Amino acid sequence: MITDAMWDRIEPLMPADPVRGRRWADHRRTLEAIAWKYRTCSPWRDLPDELGSFQTAHKRLIRWAMDGTWERIFAAVLSAADADADIGWTVSVDSTVCRAHQHAAGARKNGHQAGPNPTTTPSDAPAAA
Repeated sequence: MITDAMWDRIEPLMPADPVRGRRWADHRRTLEAIAWKYRTCSPWRDLPDELGSFQTAHKRLIRWAMDGTWERIFAAVLSAADADADIGWTVSVDSTVCRAHQHAAGARKNGHQAGPNPTTTPSDAPAAA
């Protein structure tokens, strides 16, 4: 999945092993596991055995998001692609894909009318027997 050229560009941006504790699993294999998960839209538990533990990949995804690793990788890859004129900025949005949740559109909650309850007037009251 990740070519040697891609890895040569990304590897220097990866965090170093921690000073204490065990060494981390191979960054390249973990990155391939994360890419596989999002490419296939599969649950973490369906990660193939050759890509390592799904817990490792998921924890590393979260850790790299918190420490800024993803931002560094994205900035480096984007600047390299921009320098090589290898990037297109065409964006297309189709309204059939971008839908708002029903509550974002002002739908009534549980079918009740929004706002204060209507007041009862004498003409609305039942007739006295």
